[in-house]
Amino acid sequence: MKLHSPFRTALVATLGVGLGLLLIGSIQNLSTILLYVGTALFLSLGLDPIVAWLERRGLPRWAAVIVTILAVLAAFAGILLTVVPIIVGQVSQLVGTIQVWVEQGAADPVEDLRQWLKATFPLLLVDDVFLYVQEWLATLDYGQIGGSIGESLLVIGGAVLAGLAGAFIILILTIYFTASTPSLKRAVYQIVPASKRERFVDLSEQITASVGFYVIGQVSLGVINGVLSAIFLTIIQAPFAAVLAVIAFFFSLIPLVGTLTGSTIIVLTCLIPGVGGPQTALVAAIYYLIYMQIEAYVISPRIMGRAVSVPGAVVVIAALAGGSLLGLLGALVAIPVAASILILYRQVLIPRMNER
Repeated sequence: MKLHSPFRTALVATLGVGLGLLLIGSIQNLSTILLYVGTALFLSLGLDPIVAWLERRGLPRWAAVIVTILAVLAAFAGILLTVVPIIVGQVSQLVGTIQVWVEQGAADPVEDLRQWLKATFPLLLVDDVFLYVQEWLATLDYGQIGGSIGESLLVIGGAVLAGLAGAFIILILTIYFTASTPSLKRAVYQIVPASKRERFVDLSEQITASVGFYVIGQVSLGVINGVLSAIFLTIIQAPFAAVLAVIAFFFSLIPLVGTLTGSTIIVLTCLIPGVGGPQTALVAAIYYLIYMQIEAYVISPRIMGRAVSVPGAVVVIAALAGGSLLGLLGALVAIPVAASILILYRQVLIPRMNER
């Protein structure tokens, strides 16, 4: 191809590359803001079915939004005021128990490691290795280490404050998006050509409804697991029942592997000598094995029935990809995103391919 103006072509290409780099840099700089907006949209879609249910009961949109937001805030405030003091007390008790357990000589992990190495590797000079490590520890500048720990605590404190500020921003955005969901949808629908608008609206409503029911369903599963765990662990007198129930709730929010991971942590905690024991851990393990089967085959299908079903392999891939990009939040959001893609695949791509 003959270039009539090489200078103009090079200039346009350079401007295009520069614009692309500027766009990528802007996205990276705005990644935190975009994360806040995405999280707020995700939560607002989860609250939208509740608002719609209240509207069908005769409440105007603004009243339904206010009732929903106030109910959510009241629930969180009630949890904080009732559960947090218990959790703080039990966490302190847990730390004190572990400290006393170690001080009384119930376990010496360093000595256990030394004896295991001696028995497993008789030709290895284990005592010499441990002696070298002790001499190396004696040469460390603990003043500098203390300064590093102090700096780390400041960093952690700053991260906590930033997290609280981010949570407040997400709360404000969630309230705004929940209140203005219909107007936002109408604004987006107007961009689509009239000839394709009806189909676009139908698919969009299916996707947003699926995301909303998924959020409500996942939170409901977490609440059920947390409440049942609190009751059961209290009955069997498991250690730190309130803390373990909160662990069960939060891990149940993680799709596919969350309940299993949380249950494993709870069973291992029940093994702590002095406050638990093998018998308590065995009973807890049997309970969670039964509960996971009931959740997978009875509770989850009923609660998540109105959300789009996603194959297990897709769930794993989506959760891993979302977790790699955005951490835990990405793993949570990835499942409804995958469900939305499946809707487009089944209702758009496959019919078009069959027409050809």
